Order: sequence, then C-alpha cells, then structure tokens
Amino acid sequence: MTALRDGRFLHAGRAAAWTQVFLATQILFLIWLILWGHGAIVRLDHPTTTDFSSFYAAGRLALGANPALVYDQSAHYAAEQAATAPGIQYSFFFYPPVFLLLCAPLAALPYMAALLLFQAIQLVPYLLVARHLLRAAGIASLLPALAFPSVAWSLGIGQNALLTASLFGAGLLLLERRPLLAGLLLGALCYKPHFGLLLPVALLAGRHWRAVGGAAVSVTVLVLLSLAVFGWPTWHAYLVAFAGADSVYATGKVNLGGYVTPYGAALLLGGTPRLAASVQVLVMLVVAPLVAVIWRRRAASLAARASVLIAATLLAVPLALFYDLLPLALCIFWLTAEGRRRGFLPWEKVTLASLYLVPLLSRYVGAELHLPLGPFACAAVLVLGVLHAAPGRRRVTPPADADSMPLGNPGLT
Repeated sequence: MTALRDGRFLHAGRAAAWTQVFLATQILFLIWLILWGHGAIVRLDHPTTTDFSSFYAAGRLALGANPALVYDQSAHYAAEQAATAPGIQYSFFFYPPVFLLLCAPLAALPYMAALLLFQAIQLVPYLLVARHLLRAAGIASLLPALAFPSVAWSLGIGQNALLTASLFGAGLLLLERRPLLAGLLLGALCYKPHFGLLLPVALLAGRHWRAVGGAAVSVTVLVLLSLAVFGWPTWHAYLVAFAGADSVYATGKVNLGGYVTPYGAALLLGGTPRLAASVQVLVMLVVAPLVAVIWRRRAASLAARASVLIAATLLAVPLALFYDLLPLALCIFWLTAEGRRRGFLPWEKVTLASLYLVPLLSRYVGAELHLPLGPFACAAVLVLGVLHAAPGRRRVTPPADADSMPLGNPGLT
C-alpha cells in the first residue's frame, strides 16, 4: 500500500516501457479493427464503416441544393450508404451547422482522402499540445500522447475527439499569454456545443475578459458564417433534430456501455431516462460552482484549473462516449508536469497511470458488467485538480524528482 501511495516504482524508465507497450497495443488494435471491418477476421453479416461516414455524408448533403437534408435521417442515411456501402449501420448526426463548415470541404474530396485529411488535421495539433504539456523534445516525447487509448478509438472509428482535445488544450495553454487567441480557439468548441458548457463559468470566474470576448467573437462569426453558407432552414432543421435527440440517446439506440457520463451511468445501472436526467442535473449543479471557485483562485496553477474544468465538463455534459475521454490525457500530462515541478500528491501517480486503462476497458466493462468506469475516472481527475489548487497540500515526492515520472520517457528526466 505504501508503494502504491508513493508511486516511486513508477519511475521514468518503467513508465517509458509501459507507454511503449500501450502504444504497441493500440497499433495492433487498429490493425485488428481494420481487418475486422473488412471481414478478414470473421464473416460479417453486413458491411461496416466508421463514424466519419456520418460527417462525410453530411458534408455531401451540405454541398447540395438543400443543405437542410443533413438533418433528414432518411436522406442522411442514403448519403452514408452512397459514400460507403449499402446496408451499413446508420450513424446519427446531431452536430450544428457550424460543423458543416469543416464537413463540406472534406466532402469535396474522395472518401478515403477526406478521412485521412480529417484525421491528420486533428492529430497534428493534439500532438503539438501534448508535446508542450510534457515539456519534452524528440519523437519519443510523443509516445505518452499516442499511447492513450482514446487516440486509437478516435482514429479507428473516425471520430472528432482529437479535435475537441486540441481546441481545449491549445485554448487553455494560450489563456495567459494570448487571451484573445485562446478565446477564439475555445469558442470554436461550439461545433460540439455541450463541451463548452462550463467554459463561460471558468472564464468569467477567472476574469479572463479578453478570452471571453474572443470566444464570443468566435462563436458569433462561426454561427453567422454557417447561416450565410447553409441558410436559416438548415439551422431550423438542426434545432428540430436536436430537440428530438433524446429519443436516440435515452432509448438504447446508442450502446449504453459507451457512455462515460453520470447520465449514461444511471441508464446503464437500470435507471429511467427521467432519473438519469435528474442525476445529470444534480452533478452539473455540484461541479459548476466548483469550477467557479477554483477558477477564481488565480494563484492556482493552470494545470489545476485546466484539469478541474476538463474533468468537470465531462461530468456535467449528458452525452460523452468512450472516445470523448481523450481530453483527460491532457489532464494527465498537465498534472504530471505539475507533479514534477512541485511534487506528487499521495496516490496521484498510480491514479494517473491507471487512467490509461479506462478508455481501453470502459466500453466493454460497461456493456458486459454494467459498471460505468468513465464517471469515476473523470471524478478522480477532478479531485486531483482540486487538491493541486489547494495551498499547502502535503506531497509524497520532492519537486523535480527525476525518477518519479508517472507517464513519459527517459528523455523527460
């Protein structure tokens, strides 16, 4: 127990070795996913594709004469099949027209070229942010960032979690030095608006007025541009579709094992949609004031404030799936750097290391054992962020302990 509490066994060399194992596992998983998707592992009853087919189909419809058809499920499903193969499983699309500003240009390319470009424009900024947080140089410094399992999930199923993490990370990193640019980046999260739920709380509580202005400009410009390009009927169709989204997410049409929110946890444990919504509201009412309190403490480190905001966001929003845990990787890197600078808290290193297992296992543990791991992981990061923000917290390792890196590589020591 003392070893787990202090975490001294998680030194740089051992962490580097396990990071390489995790990365190798993700690469093998991606290969398996590709082979399985093409029927090379087992014979498939129907063709499969990635979630990117939903984005690509929406882009193709947005380029047509009636962009509002993006939110017509029959038309959208037909476009998905036309882009991939007849009979694929339908992937829903409830993103606002702001996201179509990215989907439409991608849809002008052939499908595979669009998919590869979509992954590249997400992955590169994510790696740049992670490299900065880890405060290291060289290709080896990217291993912890690549090894986090949500990266493989996002790439493998064509999701946009890397984009969300990149905007969160870059915006928060620039908050002190370039607040206007930080606000512009954070405002771009309106493409997935529920992930910006607590941003106003944090920025206003922290009195980051220029960032607030930048975010307001970003949201306004993106919304007006989408209105100019796709028209009000598209926005109206989106609002109608969004109002009916609960009939999809609360009824099991999306595998409940994939949820990582209190709302999904309540449904997974057998609760009714009304009970799940009540649980979600209660959690939001708890974490939102906590974010405000921590962000008012300007003396608290950015690592602490960012970790509290990201973890609280994942707890406050009703819809987040297993690949959406990717921003937690940024919290791991932030808190790791903070621990090396000021010393690690009791149990912190083993907690940060164990977070790598959650995206890998949460979907299957949830589906098979009805045990929601995601909310516990987010709560653990939230607690660590709060403890780092508390002054005078006792630490079990001295600052700049070269042999106490929980996740990283020898080049970091």
